[in-house]
Amino acid sequence: MERHITLGEFIIQNQKDFPYAKGELTSLLSAIRLAGKMVNQEINKAGLAEIRGKAGKENVQGEVQAKLDILANDMFISTLRDRGDICGLASEELEDFIVFNEERHKNANYVVLIDPLDGSSNIDVDITVGTIFSIYRRISPLGTPVTLEDFIQPGINQVAAGYIIYGTSTMLVYTTGSGTHGFTFDPGIGSFFLSHPDMMFPESGRTYSINEGNYVHFPGGIKKFIKWVQELDEEDNRPFSARYCGSMVADFHRNMIQGGVFLYPEGTKSPNGKLRLLYECNPMAFLAEQAGGKCSDGYGRIMERIPSELHERAPFYCGCKTEVEKIEWFLNQED
Repeated sequence: MERHITLGEFIIQNQKDFPYAKGELTSLLSAIRLAGKMVNQEINKAGLAEIRGKAGKENVQGEVQAKLDILANDMFISTLRDRGDICGLASEELEDFIVFNEERHKNANYVVLIDPLDGSSNIDVDITVGTIFSIYRRISPLGTPVTLEDFIQPGINQVAAGYIIYGTSTMLVYTTGSGTHGFTFDPGIGSFFLSHPDMMFPESGRTYSINEGNYVHFPGGIKKFIKWVQELDEEDNRPFSARYCGSMVADFHRNMIQGGVFLYPEGTKSPNGKLRLLYECNPMAFLAEQAGGKCSDGYGRIMERIPSELHERAPFYCGCKTEVEKIEWFLNQED
C-alpha cells in the first residue's frame, strides 16, 4: 500500500524552494496546522459544547461575532504567539495589529494576517467554513517592534498563503510560490496528508458564485456578465450553474477543483466592495495564480493594489482565467 506524505514532510522537503529557508517558515506553517486542528475539533463538537450562535459582540467590521469567531481567533493567536517565528499578527476580528514583544520574537522575520473563521454565519446550519492566512516578511528593522507598514504590503510581497476548509473533510491548502497543494486531515491518525498536489483551475468553467440578492446594487458591467452567463449558448457551454454558499473558502475551493468564478463586486451597499484586501483577497489571489487562475479588482491584478489601511476593502473577482477576463471586459465597457 502506498504511503502518503504528510504536510510536515512536504514542507521540509520543499523548503529549498523558499528563498529565506532557515526553518522559520516550516515552524510557522506547523503552528498554523496545529491551530487548524484545534479549531476543527471545536467546530465538530460545536452543537454539544454550546458554542454555536452569536456572542453578542461586534468586530471591527461592525459584524456580529459568532462564538466560534472569538474562539478561533484566540486559538490562532495563542498558538502562533507560542512560537518565536513571527513578530506580529493582524486579525480580521481585531481593530489593530498585535506586536509580539517577547524576547524570542524580537528577531523574527515574519508577520501573519488571518481571517480565523470565514463564513462563520454558516456554523449554526452545518455548512462549510474556513480559515484564511497570509504571511509576509517584515520590512521594519529586526529587533524593533513591528509597524503598520509591515502589514499593509501589496499581495505580490506574500511569501506564503493558504486556507483551511472545514467541510465533509478538513483540508489545508497552501502555497509558497511553487504551486498550490492540498492536504486532507485524517482524524484517526491526527495528521494532514498530501491529497491534492499541484492543484489547478481549469482554463474555463461553468459555475459562477455571487450573492445575487444584491443584484440591484451591482455595477452595470456585472449585471451584463450575469446576463451573459445565464444565456443559452451550447457552443459556449452556457448557461452556467449558480453556486454560492456564503463562505468564500468553500466557493473558491469548489471552483478551483471543478471550474468556476467567484464575484464580490462593489455596490451602493459596499462602495469599495465587502471583502478585506489583506485578509481575504490577497491570500486567495496568491493561491489562485499559483493554480493557474486569475484574480482581479475588475480593472487590474488584485495583488498589485497598494493598501493604505489594515481593514481595507476591495471588489474581488477570482477563478478561471477565461471568466475573470470576461468580467474585466464587461466592466471596462462601462467606462
